[in-house]
Amino acid sequence: MPVFRRSVSLRMRHVRLDLDFSAGAVRNGTPSRKSRGRPATYELGGGKPSSREARRQRRAQQRRKGTNSEARELTDGSSARSQGPARQEVPVFFVTGAGKSGTTWLRRMLNVHPEVLCNGEGRFFGRDIKNARLKVLKAEARVVQPATLYNALAENEYLRMWLERTPWTREGDVEEHLTELTREAVRLFLEKKLSESRKKVVGDKTPLLGPGIVGEISEIMPRAKVVHIVRDGRDRAISWMHQIWNRERSIEEGGQLTAEDQDKRDRYRENPDAFLASGESIFSETSIKTASRVWAENVGAAHRDGPRLLGDNYTEVRYEDLLESPEQELERIFHFLGVETNKKVLRQSVRAESFEKRSGGRKRGEEDSTSARRKGVAGDWKNAFTERDKAIFKETAGELLVELGYAKDMSW
Repeated sequence: MPVFRRSVSLRMRHVRLDLDFSAGAVRNGTPSRKSRGRPATYELGGGKPSSREARRQRRAQQRRKGTNSEARELTDGSSARSQGPARQEVPVFFVTGAGKSGTTWLRRMLNVHPEVLCNGEGRFFGRDIKNARLKVLKAEARVVQPATLYNALAENEYLRMWLERTPWTREGDVEEHLTELTREAVRLFLEKKLSESRKKVVGDKTPLLGPGIVGEISEIMPRAKVVHIVRDGRDRAISWMHQIWNRERSIEEGGQLTAEDQDKRDRYRENPDAFLASGESIFSETSIKTASRVWAENVGAAHRDGPRLLGDNYTEVRYEDLLESPEQELERIFHFLGVETNKKVLRQSVRAESFEKRSGGRKRGEEDSTSARRKGVAGDWKNAFTERDKAIFKETAGELLVELGYAKDMSW
């Protein structure tokens, strides 16, 4: 039986991109939700699914039975026998997590492995993730994060018109075609880099830009593996606030750092101990509410969607466990990825990316508020959170802290 394939050539300035598509089912997934959070440095939150996303969810549910059958066929070889030589798929994985949860540290340790290529961040997923200030910042010749690949394809007016009108695609579902385009583009870019590296498996550091990211991975890359690194949301909020202080420009300069934030930052850096001893919070009320809400929405969705949508292709690792038992946790992750787990490889990965080495010689616990590797400890929220901070975080994210085991109950 012949295999029908579709191919599309996308022409951009000085670049021709040829994508080859094989017909196939798509695994059920939870569609991304429209972001309501701040763009650029401030992290994005979630909202209610749009009508388009609801339609995608219904389609995914309808395809679910077919996808499971296809997976069984691929396992027992019946699909390959009926359709001829099967396409050789490269093992792909994604490291995800909320910003300032250790995603970069984990990515770097994985990349040290001689069989693992792990770059980042590709920003492949996030159907509705945009950078509202992109054009303004581009005009200022600033280096900025792009939107996402999925969004770039889905929001391209001319591409959508082509899909709606060409005889090869107009009778199909445009959103389905966009999903296929995104899948083939992701595989194209990852496989090209993997081929150049001569390694065995390839992964991308994929930030949790919204609550639907894991659902999108399951839909677009249904056989990919996902490693979700989780960190206590209270500690993560502190690291996030220091990152805002370091990276964001003031409102007067076109950024989003308020005068209140600047004043707190300057007084904290002048004397951290005195600042904390005063009982003042490092957060404004808006920033602590944003930090708790975004963490609860995004991490909570990934924690629940991962096992449900990906099954054995999903695993979690805690930042705190990586700090205390890095070799043991890496061994488990390498085994999950299907690569070598000998002691020499584990030691090399841990030592190459130790806090002391990456921070220029500081020991864990020695703070540098201006550094991306500020302190490297767990439980720092106990030193920095005020009673107001605790109350706000408990109201917004307390239940997830208990669910994840970071609190025994709501009495902390």
